[in-house]
Amino acid sequence: MKILITGGAGYIGSIVTEQCLEAGHEVVIYDNLSTGHRRAVHGQARFIERDVGDRSLAAAVMGESGIEAVIHMAGFIEAGESMRDPGKYFRNNTARPLELLDAMVDAGVERILFSSTAAIYGNPQTKLLEEGHPQDPTNAYGESKLQFERVLDWYERIHGIRHAALRYFNAAGASGQRGEDHHPESHLIPLVLKAALGQRESITIYGTDYPTPDGTCIRDYIHVVDLAQAHLMALEHLDGGSLHYNLGNGRGYSVRQVIDAARTVTGVDFKVVESGRREGDAAVLVASSESIARDLGWEPEHPDLESIIASAWQWHSSHPQGYGD
Repeated sequence: MKILITGGAGYIGSIVTEQCLEAGHEVVIYDNLSTGHRRAVHGQARFIERDVGDRSLAAAVMGESGIEAVIHMAGFIEAGESMRDPGKYFRNNTARPLELLDAMVDAGVERILFSSTAAIYGNPQTKLLEEGHPQDPTNAYGESKLQFERVLDWYERIHGIRHAALRYFNAAGASGQRGEDHHPESHLIPLVLKAALGQRESITIYGTDYPTPDGTCIRDYIHVVDLAQAHLMALEHLDGGSLHYNLGNGRGYSVRQVIDAARTVTGVDFKVVESGRREGDAAVLVASSESIARDLGWEPEHPDLESIIASAWQWHSSHPQGYGD
């Protein structure tokens, strides 16, 4: 299949690109490099440095390249920033991709995978979050993604565009060649590994009084390669109709467990500082991925925390300055 991947220079997008190419697909990457890295772009993919908001160019690229499906991964991802600058998130995550959808209509492309998020659910009302959980985002980032999911529903009704909304929990880890390099970095595992590399003086635990076994927040970490494989499986099943799936491990790990696992994997001790809770942090966020397992047969191949961290450590150790761009 010929696939257009927006955000293909980013962390998850570059590894989804890698997995698509290994599966025999042809890939065109569309990325404005506002947060992605040119060095993360796979050499076998065609790269176009452009914004998804350019409808006419996107339609032309789709037409001339014979694109059969779009994987839309371009977007801003910082929940905290979204509460300081909501307009940035609604413009980039909701409004600009409308031009991409209209370009698909113009070019006759009828399949799209959308990089959504667990943040659409808001505060959990159940132990495991299922797809039918109430959707009540607590930040503008989650709301911007939820609004685009609703847009996709309408484009299916009106234009027949089938979509898969894949709701990520905490993607982590690395492939052999590509890993996580955000500026600024806000994700726990890379921050912990930077402390192990001596690039940070300490790692901070925000909140030690949550109603969890060790008092720290619990999150669901999913290996980024397992996440990418789920995209390939969803793409194969879109002809049967639109899909909405959680992508997580179905098990949770606390902040302290992540820190302890990182110490075990790296063999390095580092300073830990305890601080107060951050506003909006839920005590526990863990996915139920039973739906995609039942429907598509997807299961994580790297579910244990130490193997996830070990793959990330291998990449960070060999790329101490990230992509260096």
